[in-house]
Amino acid sequence: MADAKIPYSLNSKAVAEATYAWLHKRGVTIQEIAELVMLLQNKYYPNLTMEECVQNVEMVLSKREVQNAVLTGIQLDVLAEEGKLFSPLQDMIEHDESLYGVDEILAFSIVNVYGSIGFTNYGYVDKLKPGVLERLNDKSTGQIHTYLDDIVGAVAAAASSRIAHRKQAEREQELGLPQAPEDIEDAAKRLAARDGGTPK
Repeated sequence: MADAKIPYSLNSKAVAEATYAWLHKRGVTIQEIAELVMLLQNKYYPNLTMEECVQNVEMVLSKREVQNAVLTGIQLDVLAEEGKLFSPLQDMIEHDESLYGVDEILAFSIVNVYGSIGFTNYGYVDKLKPGVLERLNDKSTGQIHTYLDDIVGAVAAAASSRIAHRKQAEREQELGLPQAPEDIEDAAKRLAARDGGTPK
């Protein structure tokens, strides 16, 4: 009897590590994304720290859907840089064609992770293009970041949304109002605390 084929199983740790590695390889740091988060949120939360911003960026990047978007977008940018896509897609991504909006559609999958509030944040940084986004949009470098600039803005927007949800939860807690955890991490922690165990 022939050996049964082992079913495919993705290595989640490898995906997470590749996400960080490719961001680094393309010149984007977590600190730079966190700076966008601070720009978006410090008006509303003056006591917000960079440490909180970094933590929220990391939590967004821990989501598999976000990792998928980061890896897909960066690979398309790299392939376009190497001229390995078929025309006319090669030309559209290479020149960041104004009617080519698939890069933004991919970014929306990240923005949506923490609710629709992220769309406003994303629209703001996408139009203003502050900090790292200005560098990623510099066409004189020879690098192509058609997808990456939208992805970075979307990660910052999602992290900002996560902060907004958490600050709201903190206010409700201070007022003694009943609460529902806004994400799976909170739910796991609360269940673990109730059951006297550790979150799975």
